[in-house]
Amino acid sequence: MNLKNSVIGIELGSTRIKAVLLDDNHIPVASGSYEWENRLTEDGIWTYAMDEVHKGVRACYADLAAAVKAEFSTELTTVGAIGVSAMMHGYLPFDKDGNQLAEFRTWRNTITGEAAQKLSDLFGFNIPQRWSIAHLYQAILNGEDHVEDIAFLTTLAGYIHWQLTGEKVMGVGEASGMFPIDSAALDYNQTMIDKFDSLIGFDWKLRDILPKVLPAGVCGGTLTESGANFLDPTGVLKAGIPVAPCEGDAGTGMAATNSVRVGTGNVSAGTSDFAMLVADHELGVHREIDMVTTPAGLPVAMVHCNNCTSDINAWVGLFAQFAEAIGAVQDKGALYTMLFNKALEGDADCGGLLSYNYFSGEGVTDLDEGRPVFARYPNCSFTLANFMRTHLLSALATLKIGLDILTKEENVRVDKLYGHGGYFKTPIVGQNLLSAAVGAAVSVMETAGEGGPYGMALLCAYMLWKDEGESLEDYLDNKVFRDAKSSTLVADKNDIDGFNRFLERYVGAFEVEKTAVKVM
Repeated sequence: MNLKNSVIGIELGSTRIKAVLLDDNHIPVASGSYEWENRLTEDGIWTYAMDEVHKGVRACYADLAAAVKAEFSTELTTVGAIGVSAMMHGYLPFDKDGNQLAEFRTWRNTITGEAAQKLSDLFGFNIPQRWSIAHLYQAILNGEDHVEDIAFLTTLAGYIHWQLTGEKVMGVGEASGMFPIDSAALDYNQTMIDKFDSLIGFDWKLRDILPKVLPAGVCGGTLTESGANFLDPTGVLKAGIPVAPCEGDAGTGMAATNSVRVGTGNVSAGTSDFAMLVADHELGVHREIDMVTTPAGLPVAMVHCNNCTSDINAWVGLFAQFAEAIGAVQDKGALYTMLFNKALEGDADCGGLLSYNYFSGEGVTDLDEGRPVFARYPNCSFTLANFMRTHLLSALATLKIGLDILTKEENVRVDKLYGHGGYFKTPIVGQNLLSAAVGAAVSVMETAGEGGPYGMALLCAYMLWKDEGESLEDYLDNKVFRDAKSSTLVADKNDIDGFNRFLERYVGAFEVEKTAVKVM
C-alpha cells in the first residue's frame, strides 16, 4: 500500500476515540480505538482530564498503527493528510505561555444558563449553553480570576490540532459551535463580535483569543516534529504531513453521510444525539434550535440533545450482569443486537411504559440537570420487548420535540435523511424507529458505523484530491458516494402513530422528570 495515497481521520467521541485510515478510493482499510468516559467533578463539572486526552489519542493512534502493520506489513511512517475531530463546543482556555487556565468544560455541562440567555438577547441569535462563548461569558459573570489571563480559547479538536501543527485554527463547522458564523464571509459574525467586546473590560478582544476560521479544502497546517511525537512517541511517524482544519462531530457526521447539500439532513445518535438539516432560508430564533454550518460554511439548523444511548447502555450492562450471574455470559455486541431486535416485537406505543433518559441536563426541554427515570402505568404491558422499545423511543423523544419546530414551524425541507452512530449499528431497528419518529424515509449507509473519523478522513481527502473549484458537495456526490450502498426504509403507519402516542404520554408526564431532579 502507498501510504502517501491514504488519509487518517481521528475523532475524540464521548465514549471512544477512534482513528480510520482511508485509501485513495475512500475505503476504510484500517482502524484503531480507545475507550474512555467523562467524569463529574466535585464542583459539578463534566470533564475529561487532559492527561487522559493525551493518553487516549496516543493509544488510539498506536492501535491504528498496529492494525496497519498487521494488515500491510508496513510501518505507519507517513500519510497524505491527517485530520482531527472531536465533540463540539466546551471551554478550554490557555494563557500566553500555553498553560491551561481552567478544567476542560465539555458540551455536557448546563451551567451557563444566565450567560446563554443574555447573549441570545444581545445577539438576537440563539446561543446554547454548551457553546464556548456561553462558557466564556459565564466565567466572566462568575468573576473567575483566570479570565483576564486568557490568550487562547479553543475546543477539544482545536486543542489537538494546535498540538499537532502549532496553528490556532479550526474548520468553520467547528468554529460555529464556539461563536456565530457569517456564512457569506466564512468567518465569525463581526457585528456580534463587536457587541460582545462592548460587554467586557479586559486587555484582550474576542478575536484575539478565538481560533482562525478555515473552510473545508484549505490546509490547516503541517504536522510538526513535536506534533508527530504527540501522536506517536515511538518516533516512527514523520513530520511534514498536511493537516486538514479540525472539525466537530457535527461536521464530520455531515460529511460521513453525504449530508452537506441544501435539503439533506442527518441524525447522529450515540451518547448524545443531534439532527442536522441544511437550510435554504433564514430561520427564526428558537431556544431549541442551534444554527451552525457545514464544513463548507452553509447554514445548518441543528437540534442537539445531550442524552441518547447512555441509559440504554446502562440497562444492557445490567442484563449482562444478570446473564453472568446465571452462568450464561453473553457477548456484549450480541446482547445489544438481541435486545434491539426485541424492541421491534413491542407495542408501537410501548404498552404504557415510560422512560426519561436524562443523565444530564437538556436544553431542548429546559432542564439544567437530569435523572434517568423509568416509570410505568399499573395496567401496562410490562414485557421485555416493550421495556426495550421504551428506552429506544425515549432516546429519540427530545430530538423529535426539536425537529417538529423545524419541519412544522419553520418549513425546513428534508429531501434525504441519513442515520449514523451506535444507535443504528443493529440493522433496521434504529432506522425504523427514527423513521417512525420523523414520519419520513431514513437511509443508513454501509459506512454509517464508521461515523466521525470516517467523515474527518473524507475532509482530508477533499483537501488533497479535489479538482480546482470543486465544491465539497460535488466531491462527495461524485467521487465518494456515487456508488455507495445504503438501505432506505419508511416506518409503517402503525409505528408512526405509536411513536406519536408515546411522545404524547412522554410530554404529558414530563413533570415526573422535573420532580426527580428536585427530590433526588
